[in-house]
Amino acid sequence: MSSATAHSFNKILNQPKVSSKSRSSGDIDDGTKKLRRMILVDGIPSAADPTLRPRIWKILLRVNNLSAETFLRYVARGPCEVREKIRNDTFRTLATDRGFKERVREDMLIRLLDAFVWRNHDRQETNQLGFTYVQGMNVLAAPFLYTMPSELEAFYCFSKFIEESCPLYVQPTLEGVHRGLKLLDRCLKIVDPELFAHLRSKNLSAEIYAFPSVLTLCACTPPLDQVLQLWDFLLAFGVHLNVLCVIAQLLLIRDEVMSSSSPMRLLRTFPPLEALPVIGIAVTLVRDLPPALYDELVKHPYEIQTLA
Repeated sequence: MSSATAHSFNKILNQPKVSSKSRSSGDIDDGTKKLRRMILVDGIPSAADPTLRPRIWKILLRVNNLSAETFLRYVARGPCEVREKIRNDTFRTLATDRGFKERVREDMLIRLLDAFVWRNHDRQETNQLGFTYVQGMNVLAAPFLYTMPSELEAFYCFSKFIEESCPLYVQPTLEGVHRGLKLLDRCLKIVDPELFAHLRSKNLSAEIYAFPSVLTLCACTPPLDQVLQLWDFLLAFGVHLNVLCVIAQLLLIRDEVMSSSSPMRLLRTFPPLEALPVIGIAVTLVRDLPPALYDELVKHPYEIQTLA
C-alpha cells in the first residue's frame, strides 16, 4: 500500500509542470492541490521513500532558491549577537529522542540559528517585522534539520517557514503564540462547552496548559515520527490548524480530564502524539467553528493587527 502511495506522490512530483522552472502559477496550484489532497487522505509514505518528505516540504514552502554562497557567508560571520541565548536552548532540543540526537548534532542547530539571525540582521530595513532568536525557535528548527538532506536546505526551509508561515510566533513578545492560546479557549468553548467549563472551574486556561504545544506546533510532544506526520498536514493546510490539533489532543483524553479533580496533572505532559487521529479530529472541528472565528484563526500566525 505505502509503495503504491509513494508511486502516486512521485508521479505528481515528477510531472514537468510541478518540477520545471517554466511552469505557470495555475499549474503549480494544481499540482500543490493534488499533493495536499494526498497528504490528507494517505499521508506521506516516508518509510517507502525517504526522499518524498523533503521534496514535498520544499514545494509546500515554495523554496526554490538555495544559494549555498549566501548561506556560507552567514556561517562565516560566526556567532551572532544572541549566541548565548541560542546555546542555552540548543542542548536540550528534543533531548529524549535518540534518533534525533544521532542525526542532528547541536552544532548544526547553532549554525542554522546563527545564520538565520545574520540573514535577518541584513534584511531589517526591508522587513515590516524584525527577527532575532526567541524561545522555541530551536524546537521549530529541529524537524527541518532532521528531515532535510542538507543543512543548506534546512536553513532555507526554516527561514521561509518562520518568515512567511508564522512570523508572529517568533516576535520577542510571542504575540502569535498568545493570540493562538486565546483562540484555543474560544474554539474549545464552542466545540466542547462542557470540557471548557470544567477546565475553567479549575482556573485552567490554554495559556497555562497549552503554551508549549502552541509555541512549538506540537513538536514538544514525542514521538518525532508522529510530529513529522502532523507537520506534513500543517505545512499543507496552514500552521493555524495547530490550535485545533491541540484541542484534538485534549478531546482524545477528554474522559480522564473530565473525571479528574486536578486535570493539570494530566495536562502537564500530553500523552504520546498520534498524528492520524489528531488530524482527523482537527479537520472535523473546522466545520463547527463560525466563519468569522475561523478567519481569525487562519490569520493569527501572520497578520499584524493594527489598532483602529
